[in-house]
Amino acid sequence: MAVKTYEGKPEGSEYRIGVVISRFNDLIGRRLLKGALETLAARGVAEKNVEVAWVPGAWEIPVAAAKLAKTGRFQGLITLGAIIRGETSHHEHIAAEVGAGLRRLTEKTGLPVSFGVLTTENLDQALARAGERSDNKGAEAALHLLETLSVLGQIQ
Repeated sequence: MAVKTYEGKPEGSEYRIGVVISRFNDLIGRRLLKGALETLAARGVAEKNVEVAWVPGAWEIPVAAAKLAKTGRFQGLITLGAIIRGETSHHEHIAAEVGAGLRRLTEKTGLPVSFGVLTTENLDQALARAGERSDNKGAEAALHLLETLSVLGQIQ
């Protein structure tokens, strides 16, 4: 039996990508952004086809992503930031709502939104996931978005 299969190729020369990044914990955010931008460039996305929107914190990521989505200029979005556990449970509420907001945005618009918002117990974990040489979750978010866009293009 021949089963129709869709497999993405993480290549992006024809895509316009929006990136929303939180300025809070920007030591981590800047590393995630660097990883994402380097990955997009390495996979053929032209610098002129990438727009970056900085927001104060993770809470503001969904509203900025929604505004970018409404422009119709982008085939996909990457969201980046770091939510690090503090002395209270505040981080849990922020992380849950950011994730839910981005899920609703994807469901409402059909626009792929790659989730590169770290949720970690401490700064060391965040630094490890925003690695300069490997394990950069910003780079991973960019790669996943490109692969998803490729699969969606094949399905259409």
